[in-house]
Amino acid sequence: MLGEYPIEGRGAAEIAASVERAVGDGRLEPGRLLPPMRELAATLGVNPNTVAAAYRTLRERGVIETAGRRGSRIRPKPATTGRAHLDVAVPPGVRDLSDGNPDPALLPPLAPALAAVAAAGDREPVLYGAEPVEPELARIARAELDADGVPDGPLAVASGSLDAVERVLVAHLKPGDAVAVEDPGWGRTLDLVPALGLRTVPVDVDDDGPLVDGLRRALESGARALIVTDRAQNPTGASVSAARARALRSVLRAHPHTLLIEDDHGHGIVDLPLHPLAGGTHHWAFVRSVAKAYGPDLRLAVLTGDPVTVDRVRGRQRLGPGWVSRLVQRAVVRLWTDGAVDGPAVAAAYRARRDPLVDALAERGIRAHGRSGMNVWIPVPDETGAVARLLHAGWAVAPGARFRLAAPPAIRITVSTLTEQETVPLADAVTTALAPGPARSYV
Repeated sequence: MLGEYPIEGRGAAEIAASVERAVGDGRLEPGRLLPPMRELAATLGVNPNTVAAAYRTLRERGVIETAGRRGSRIRPKPATTGRAHLDVAVPPGVRDLSDGNPDPALLPPLAPALAAVAAAGDREPVLYGAEPVEPELARIARAELDADGVPDGPLAVASGSLDAVERVLVAHLKPGDAVAVEDPGWGRTLDLVPALGLRTVPVDVDDDGPLVDGLRRALESGARALIVTDRAQNPTGASVSAARARALRSVLRAHPHTLLIEDDHGHGIVDLPLHPLAGGTHHWAFVRSVAKAYGPDLRLAVLTGDPVTVDRVRGRQRLGPGWVSRLVQRAVVRLWTDGAVDGPAVAAAYRARRDPLVDALAERGIRAHGRSGMNVWIPVPDETGAVARLLHAGWAVAPGARFRLAAPPAIRITVSTLTEQETVPLADAVTTALAPGPARSYV
């Protein structure tokens, strides 16, 4: 059953660590069936309860999954391996359109803002016991949230969107709970959920956001939380429309105990209106990151939500890092107040790179998705083959496997630095890569 790899250990922690080491270094491959608990207990000479405790630990860490009498097996995409292992190695001379990064030329210079707040910090340092949220940051962020129709709530600051999402999930859920996630969706979210010992329930996505029937089925099947990207969804570019938002809110109102987490990481780089879903459930959180518009290394996201959720997040944060650097918060405030980023101009720049590619592919009979943001999602019949053929043609794109659970194969192209002159050659290369191979005859 396990080939040449023997599970070792006498205690539950040792047994779990033995399995996890083997998964991490590739000796136990995804999908591999583990021995029944009593069988492994007899082999190791331990009590079956010890093996049961080890398997429970592995489930909570997202390493294995259990399907009743069908037994336990290594997760198809275990959290210990991570989707980053699916990155494409980009040889010299190949155009890299796979990394998902914003265009550095559209990011603001940070030196003036950082120098100014550092000088102010020298005059009046932030010490232990200070408020965790910069008052001016809270004021500006709350005003923008109000303007976008996000319900009123207290504010917290996290180290980026994923940090905020993790803190909200941990504040409400326990290992084994199910979370509805977009499929395709952000790869790191799809890894984070099982890493916390939670179960992913995929919900299909189209250009207008999560499908209503898919969400209804997920919640009726027991999903306790929903994570949704409001705009510039990674990887598809979906943006929740007004009509879709109304329909999704109706489903959520029928399940008021659902924990709703909204990620608006596209704020500042999209020119489509926000249609928030919050308001129909008891517990909710809305996260807005500065990474895409102001720079990933700032590591800052503003979080609002219902009082219980935000209080739990801030309370747990106090026991760990304490707060996100007030120097960074002040730098973001200065960037905001100085108008360092022209949001509409940035959104227009990404649209001018995204739409022509989508149109050029449509002219060649290829349907692509890219309603907002900096990525284009292209369904393909053979994901591995398409990535390899494009790489051979001089274009590096991301395999869709990094971003999907049950969704069909696809590739993701990041257009943030795509030039006008590259659009047609790239569309031609994609067309060639997706063309069926020559017919073979056998004599």
